[in-house]
This record gives sequence, structure tokens and C-alpha cells, in this order.
Amino acid sequence: MMIKVSIQNDSPFELPLYATKASAGLDLKAVLEAPVTLKPLERKVFGTGLKIALPDGFEAQVRPRSGLAAKHGISVLNTPGTIDADYRGEIGVILVNLSKEDFTIHGGDRVAQLVLARYEQIDWKISETLSKTERGDGGFGSTGKQ
Repeated sequence: MMIKVSIQNDSPFELPLYATKASAGLDLKAVLEAPVTLKPLERKVFGTGLKIALPDGFEAQVRPRSGLAAKHGISVLNTPGTIDADYRGEIGVILVNLSKEDFTIHGGDRVAQLVLARYEQIDWKISETLSKTERGDGGFGSTGKQ
């Protein structure tokens, strides 16, 4: 299914495209005037030159690219980063270098992917107790190691 999304492209690059027919994410490219080197454990925000207007009930999630993560230890710091339907600013990507080596990013490098997701908002219902489950309040590793 395709959802119409208005986009403003202030980058020098083509609009993001899906790599394959069944791809979930679109690659986001860094817009830079000069290469930027991320030192180990350093983080920086990279602009994409893209602004979008999502329909209500949708968010865009900024996620890491698997190749950058696996080969170079480069990830998106707030994974997934959420772009709300009412945000109209430039999409930024917070990259972090989790490796022990410097990593240089050039203008036009694919630095993250963008995935569209539906959401629903919460309408809180105050309760004195919650329904019982087998798991109960066990968390953070309470279900054991398989």
C-alpha cells in the first residue's frame, strides 16, 4: 500500500527511493559541504535537506543502516528516531560511532533509513488494579535465557 506524503527537497540529491519492491525503508543521504569525521564514541546530527508533511496517524522512523552498523559500528543514536506528523523541519539523523576507529562521512553518503509507520494515540483509563498474567510484573530478563 502506498501513502501520499508531501516532501520538500532542499538537498542536491534525488528523492529517496525504495531499493527493491518489498523494501520497508528509504535511504537518507547526508547533506554536507565537506566530509565529517566521527571519532570513536562521538555523535553528530547530520542534515538530509528533506522536510515532510505526514498524514495524521503516521510517523516516520529514522533507523540505522545495517551495513554501516555491521561493517563500521555506525548507528543512529535514538533508534528509532520519530518524526511526528505535525513536524515540518528538516529531517536530521543523529549518528554515533561505536567503533574504535575514526569514520568519515561524505556528502551524499547513505546514513540512515526512513520507515513509515501507523500509530494510535493512548486514551488513558485509570485503574486501581490490572488484569493478571502468567508473567506478571517480571521484566528485564525475567523470562530467562533461551
